[in-house]
Amino acid sequence: MVIDFNNIELSIQPHFKGGEGDTKSRTFFDGVNRIASGCLEPGCTIGYHSHDTSCEMIYILSGKARCLYDDGEEFLSPGQCHYCPKGHSHSLINDSPTEPLTYLAIVPQQ
Repeated sequence: MVIDFNNIELSIQPHFKGGEGDTKSRTFFDGVNRIASGCLEPGCTIGYHSHDTSCEMIYILSGKARCLYDDGEEFLSPGQCHYCPKGHSHSLINDSPTEPLTYLAIVPQQ
């Protein structure tokens, strides 16, 4: 099955999960699992949230990311993946002054 993000409507979500700015994404949802191609412009964030019924994997395509993860902090570059297991909490931050952060996020229900 091919998922063509170019043919999925762009969604702009202000203050997603309580974050700053807009989260832009094209999301495939099969009724259970979500796969999203996303972008955070400089200064935008996805707010800190818990994964009680799912895990999440965020693969960085371009830009640099900062993740708050449980009680720690992680820094990611293109080609790296952040994994938030079920029962844990995280956020995604683009604190670059100039470069957008693009990523692929996968949220399978468990």
